[in-house]
Amino acid sequence: MLYHLLADTVVVFHFAFVLFVVLGGIISIWWRRVVWLHVPAALWSAVVEFTGWICPLTPLENWLRFTGEEPGYSRGFVEEYILPILYPAGLTRETQIGSGTFVVTVNILIYWYLYMASNSRPPNGKEVEEDM
Repeated sequence: MLYHLLADTVVVFHFAFVLFVVLGGIISIWWRRVVWLHVPAALWSAVVEFTGWICPLTPLENWLRFTGEEPGYSRGFVEEYILPILYPAGLTRETQIGSGTFVVTVNILIYWYLYMASNSRPPNGKEVEEDM
């Protein structure tokens, strides 16, 4: 039971990480400091997708399930709703590359927006009065 709970926790964390990679750029529009966490996460995700590597969380989950002597998923909430999103049926190399390209493109656009918005503000954040 403990290993099942730990494996489910890994899957939930994995899902949250994927959401953060996809949506972290949007979060950074309002909370700029998240950029320092999001950029490395997005780069890691892109490398994993483009190279075909397996995220270390996947073998960890599998090991926990094997150690807990689970024959497979027992169709709980996590298995029913989260796993199909993380591991969709028919996941191909082309789909992985497409997903990676989508994430990189979305984040480039968001960070371009942030860059442009930060450069359009006056340096001190206040309007500059001109002498007449």
